[in-house]
Amino acid sequence: MDRGGVFGRAGQAVRESVGGLPRQFWWLWTSTLVNRLGAFVATFLALYLTAERGFSASYAGLVGALYGLGGVVSSIGAGVLTDRLGRRPTMLTAQVATALSVASLSLVTHPVAIAAVAFAVGMASNASRPAVQAMIADIVRPEDRVRAFSLNYWAINLGFAVSSAGAGFIARYSYHLLFFGEAVMLLATAVVVFLRLPESRPAAGSDDTPGAAPATGASPAAVSLWTVLRDKRFMVVVGLNLLLASVIQQAFVSLPVAMGEQGLGSADFGTVIAVNGVLIVLLQIPLSRFIEHRSPAALLIVSALLTGYGFGMNAFAASAAFYTVAVIVWTLGEMINAPTQMSLVVRLSPTHGRGRYQGVYSLSWALASLGAPLAGGTVIDHFGAAALWAACAAVGTLAAAGYALLLRTMRTDEPLPAPSASRDAAGDKREERAEMTG
Repeated sequence: MDRGGVFGRAGQAVRESVGGLPRQFWWLWTSTLVNRLGAFVATFLALYLTAERGFSASYAGLVGALYGLGGVVSSIGAGVLTDRLGRRPTMLTAQVATALSVASLSLVTHPVAIAAVAFAVGMASNASRPAVQAMIADIVRPEDRVRAFSLNYWAINLGFAVSSAGAGFIARYSYHLLFFGEAVMLLATAVVVFLRLPESRPAAGSDDTPGAAPATGASPAAVSLWTVLRDKRFMVVVGLNLLLASVIQQAFVSLPVAMGEQGLGSADFGTVIAVNGVLIVLLQIPLSRFIEHRSPAALLIVSALLTGYGFGMNAFAASAAFYTVAVIVWTLGEMINAPTQMSLVVRLSPTHGRGRYQGVYSLSWALASLGAPLAGGTVIDHFGAAALWAACAAVGTLAAAGYALLLRTMRTDEPLPAPSASRDAAGDKREERAEMTG
C-alpha cells in the first residue's frame, strides 16, 4: 500500500474541506465551538428541577415550555438587532446576558422566579443565532457558503456531544458547578467575539452578495419585519423548515416514550440517540464536500424524504438495533438539509435585511421545539406511536413536494461555480483587507 499516496489524498481532502475560508470565519467557528462546549443547562434542566430540586414533572415541563417561548420571542427581536446594531454587538449582548441568566438560574429558589429566569435564559441563548448566521453570509463567498454552514453545524454538534458527556459527570458532583461552568464558557465566547471578530454588517448602499436574490427588491431602509413576512417565497421556506423541524424534534420527546412503551430503557435510548451526534461529527465535513456544488433542489428534496421516512421507519422498530438504523437514515437527511437550506435562506435575503430574515427563519426552529413535543405526545396518547411515525413520513413527503414546487420557480438548482485556481490568493487578499480595516 502506498502510504504516502493515501496520506496525500487525505491531506488534499482536508484542504478542500477547510481551505479557502477567511480567517474571520474560523474565529466565528471557534466561538461557536466554545459556546456549545459549555451548553449544559438546556440538556439537564428538567433533571435538575425534578431530581435535584424536587419539583414535579409537570412543573419541569412548564419551565421547559417557557424556555422555548423565550426562544420564540428572541428570534424576532434578535434579527432586528442584528440589522440595526450589528452582528458583533448582538452576539456580545446575547452571550453576556445568557451567562448572567444561567448563573442566576442556579441561585433562585422560588418556583415563579425559576420560571421567569428560565424564560430569560431561553431568550438570551437564542438571540445570537441570527447574528452568527448573518455574519457567515457576510464574510463567506457565495460559492463557499454551503461548506461554511456545514462546518459551523459540525462545530455545534461536536461541542454538544462533548458537553453532554461531560455534563453528566459534573452533575453528579454539583448542579451549581454545571450552571456556573456554562456561564464561564459563555463569557469565554464573548471574549473571543470581542477580541477577534470585527463587525461585518455591510455598509449602507453596498451589495456583497453577487447572484443573491433580494426577494422584495426593496432598498435597505424598506427592509422591515413586514417586508420579510410579505416575502412569499421565503415564508414558504420557513414553513417547510417548520415541518421538518417538527419531525426532528420528535427524537427528543416522542422517541424515548415510544421506546419505553416497548420495554426499552433509558440506556437503550441514550445509545440510539448518540448515533445522531456521532454521525454528524464523523460525516458532516466529508459530506459537505459531496453536496457543496450539487443541485440545492435535489438535495432539499432528498433530505426531506430521508428525514420523514427515517422517522417513519420507527413504526416497524421492535429493537434498539432497528431504531439505530432509523436514526442513521434521518440523520443523513438532517446533515444534508441544514447547510443547504441555510444557503438558500441567504440567497433569498436582501443584504441589509439578513438579520431579520435569519430571525424569522430561526423562529421556525423555536416554534418546532415548543409545539412538536406537545403534538407528538397527543398523537401517541390518542392514536399510538405507529400513527405518529406514519405522520412523520407523510410530513416529510409533503415537505419534499413543497421544495420541488418552490425551487421550480427559482434558479437555485444551478450548480454553484467551481472553485477557481486563484481561490486561495483571493481569500488571502480579503483577509488582509479585513485585518487592515478591522
